[in-house]
Amino acid sequence: MAKGDKFYFENFAESTAFSKEAAAYLVKCLENYDPENIEQMLTQMHEIEHNADMKKHEMSAALAKAFVTPVDREDLDMLSRQLDDVTDEIEEVLQKFYINNISAVEPAAVEFAKKIVLSCTLLCELMAEFENFKRSKNIKPLIIKINDVEEECDKLYLASMRALSKNATDPLHVIAWRDIYRCLEGCADACEHVSECVGSVIMKNT
Repeated sequence: MAKGDKFYFENFAESTAFSKEAAAYLVKCLENYDPENIEQMLTQMHEIEHNADMKKHEMSAALAKAFVTPVDREDLDMLSRQLDDVTDEIEEVLQKFYINNISAVEPAAVEFAKKIVLSCTLLCELMAEFENFKRSKNIKPLIIKINDVEEECDKLYLASMRALSKNATDPLHVIAWRDIYRCLEGCADACEHVSECVGSVIMKNT
């Protein structure tokens, strides 16, 4: 692989590291939730999201100037955008807490956030392997693991939504938490979309 090609894979690895950082920070916020500190939490989360955005912009600038890329530039651009979506989705979860003026955290939300950390950890491992996609034997198992975590999140989403319908008595509480659980599910979906994109790129280039 050409020396200049390393930039693309390093950029993806750095982008994914920000997603993992955002997910870990989300868990920290939810485990130690204090509604009085929500604006401070949002500020810190936005800093992480902004750093991830910078990686997407760096990728866009590099692709605009590149003559030859290791795989199709459209695929590199799509993967960069999907990686950025993961961090955006995680930030949005915290924004939902602010918008809905949440005073206390449902235990299922913490469990959900921890599964997102796991998905992002697996994405980091996937991106570490991506540069050697023609020889790596670890990529396919990692894609399967990310899919498995997404399926676990699907089950948790259904159980959480059902519990809301069965147990909650305040309609505003139900509306707010449905919003949050949908957003958490969106984080899991975004991680899976990245892994599927990697799988598609590999199929096209091997």
